[in-house]
Amino acid sequence: MRVSLTRACRFYTSPITPKPSFFSARAILNQPFSSSSSSSSSHSSAPKPKTPLFLKPPKYSATLSDLKKWHNWAKALASSVRFTFADSDNGPDSSILFRELNWLIEDSLEDPSLIPQLGFQNNSQSVRLRIGLDELYGLWKQRIEKRKPFQYLVGCEHWRDLVLSVEEGVFIPRPETELMVDLVSDVLVRDNDGLRDGFWVDLGTGSGAIAIGIARVLGSKGSIIAVDLNPLAAAVAAFNAQRYGLQDIIEIRQGSWFGKLKDVEGKLSGVVSNPPYIPSDDISGLQAEVGKHEPRLALDGGVDGLDYLLHLCNGTASMLKPGGFFAFETNGEKQCKFLKNYLENDSACSFCNVSIVSDFAGIQRFVTGFRQ
Repeated sequence: MRVSLTRACRFYTSPITPKPSFFSARAILNQPFSSSSSSSSSHSSAPKPKTPLFLKPPKYSATLSDLKKWHNWAKALASSVRFTFADSDNGPDSSILFRELNWLIEDSLEDPSLIPQLGFQNNSQSVRLRIGLDELYGLWKQRIEKRKPFQYLVGCEHWRDLVLSVEEGVFIPRPETELMVDLVSDVLVRDNDGLRDGFWVDLGTGSGAIAIGIARVLGSKGSIIAVDLNPLAAAVAAFNAQRYGLQDIIEIRQGSWFGKLKDVEGKLSGVVSNPPYIPSDDISGLQAEVGKHEPRLALDGGVDGLDYLLHLCNGTASMLKPGGFFAFETNGEKQCKFLKNYLENDSACSFCNVSIVSDFAGIQRFVTGFRQ
């Protein structure tokens, strides 16, 4: 969880990096969603997740000329931003917004191969859209005027090789968190059976990104419990798990941290979490896409950002079985060093091999270790 959404998301990692294609994922994602999942979030009272734009049926139509008119308007609006957002809070500049605009068109069109024809004047050819033109105008105004995250506009985020549903009220997974899955994979390679066959837990699962990534590593041998206090996040995580056919491996539980895990206390092979770790006073200075739109529940870690990280450290000792693994994401070097010292010296010698792991940018990001 970085304070900057623009710099953190895969969409924006490089000016020359194309948007990852949806098509490799659509074979799975286009399967109908069934509400019969065994996850607790599939209860009839649970919120119903919104359908990502690219999965909506193309029930609207417009001429290419009208779509071009919208595109010209949207491009002019993006162009007017220049470096205003970037200078104010490290937000997106016009070049990033232009790329988002192209991706919005791709997701809106039933046939994205028609995009090059937007360059022709007075093209009366009718095209099928997944969203009406009026709504497209409204969405792009929200992006520019309200700084609403692009992921919330299209209803999804690319993460590893996944396309995950997200919506306002659910934390958007970040690229640096992808490494959490690799850390678990590396541990399982070293200890194939001892940890692979047991229960794993993802605390504060959000969209279910980490849980889904780990479930694919575990295969059919293990199982993972994904916990979130936010009922909408729990519902979206269940939706994403079902989309990838992992509803029998991932169990979604709505609740607070360890409160819903009494039945697996002392039995867990692993505990992973990307908890809220931004200091409270820093929230107001975050990039507008983050501070004004993403759920504060998923961001605010208390006065020094350590409230939930310390809660995780204190609770994990009783939850893991001997030899069990943990991995927590932090805000950076200062929090990593504090937690490492805490786990080694103030946790009743419960843990061993406590390590700090850097993210893809070389920033100390994760604290890992094992139960004694």
